[in-house]
Amino acid sequence: MSVFPKEFLWGGAIAANQAEGAYLEGGKGLSVADILPVGEKRIGNVSLNMDASAFYPSHDAIDFYHRYPEDIALFAEMGLKCLRTSIAWSRIFPNGDEREPNEAGLQFYDDLFDALLAKGIEPVVTLAHFETPLHLVKTYGGWQNRALIDFFDRYTKVVFERFKGKVRYWMTFNEINHTHTIPLLAAGIDVFAFDNEAEKLQALYQASHNMFVASAKAVLNGKRTDPSNQIGCMLSLSPIYPATCNPQDVFESYQLRRRSLFYSDVQLRGAYPEYFGRIVKDNQLSLDITDEDLALIKAGVCDYLGFSFYRSSLHEAGMKILGNTGGLLGKKNPYLKETAWGWPIDPLALRYVCSELTDRYQKPLFIVENGIGLKDIVQADGRIIDQERMAYLKDHVEAMAESIKDGATIIGYTWWGPIDIVSAGTGEMEKRYGFIYVDKQNDGSGDLSRHKKASFDYYQQVIESNGDDLNYQRYIKEDE
Repeated sequence: MSVFPKEFLWGGAIAANQAEGAYLEGGKGLSVADILPVGEKRIGNVSLNMDASAFYPSHDAIDFYHRYPEDIALFAEMGLKCLRTSIAWSRIFPNGDEREPNEAGLQFYDDLFDALLAKGIEPVVTLAHFETPLHLVKTYGGWQNRALIDFFDRYTKVVFERFKGKVRYWMTFNEINHTHTIPLLAAGIDVFAFDNEAEKLQALYQASHNMFVASAKAVLNGKRTDPSNQIGCMLSLSPIYPATCNPQDVFESYQLRRRSLFYSDVQLRGAYPEYFGRIVKDNQLSLDITDEDLALIKAGVCDYLGFSFYRSSLHEAGMKILGNTGGLLGKKNPYLKETAWGWPIDPLALRYVCSELTDRYQKPLFIVENGIGLKDIVQADGRIIDQERMAYLKDHVEAMAESIKDGATIIGYTWWGPIDIVSAGTGEMEKRYGFIYVDKQNDGSGDLSRHKKASFDYYQQVIESNGDDLNYQRYIKEDE
């Protein structure tokens, strides 16, 4: 008998900027994601102005904006119970600071959510998924400016009211803890605008505070609009292991982990943790934090913790802080296999993280990103037998089941992504995560046609059995 509850939300996850395309259609304005060119360094040294000679993969992406009815039909056939996606803030407020929303953008999401619900698929919506309007970055400096609190407040009030009764599960900021590792995407901050590290840290921690206040106000807005809304925070929480038992490795790894958990500490506990005082003192931060802010943070606590998990990392004291920039994934772990992109495969770490978070917060968890990027091979007969993806899914569902036995409350699991989409880290299409193949290549060529991979039927089986039947051998026979 399955350990997963009957109401468990099996699903998939995408983001507007990686799937929709149509980057200027329907009145949409530019977001920070729209200025990221293809390439491994695309989220590092990025100009705020587009280069006419560069290729920007999010501009067209997989054309989900026009093709979502076809894609939703495939999701429904697969048996998805939910789809996590994001609302592109710049579709609703193209510049971010307008007084009135863009009706065409609101109507698009009305139609999208209606189409999902008609197929029995529950929308799970992220309010800000690396999609800060570019105007707010160029004009206001991004989230370091308190003005963005009010702009986000206006935006959230509009979407909570517009989609009342259609969306039950929400998240405020995607991977908010990446404010330090990919600040342009996570917080709309151009780090190259600062002369030194002290100025940069001041901006990052002020931005973090402003986002905490904005998140709390969003929770309160959502609850006022519909008390049944469940509103979570969302972090990237793949774990960090010390490279050795050297106390320096152990403690520095702990400090790095705590730098991430700082974001969930505030959003789930409603107050700054004690260790934050030393961060402020050691870095001589002068933050604009008011008593009203602290009262809002206390009142607007999130209901659950959504998180992404892909891999584990190995850290040695003195290493440059790991993150997605430049492919820095820490030291190689000799006990783990890696993907073609160097990401360690570590399903036991998912159980580790679920235990860590349950012990720390005693709050429901929602695994809203988990998946593996592979170079899929299309055979002569058109089949794609993605055995490595099915094995990864099996191992992580088993780890999730063990976590539930351990006592974790897990709302659901949304595979990243159920259909091939643009990679956030590199802008590639050929780093594929989907159960559905999209005919598009790294250079933008391809007819965008959709094709089921072997894993499509396998995930359908996993969902139908509520995580009980994980045997994928029948899907890898070459002679069928």
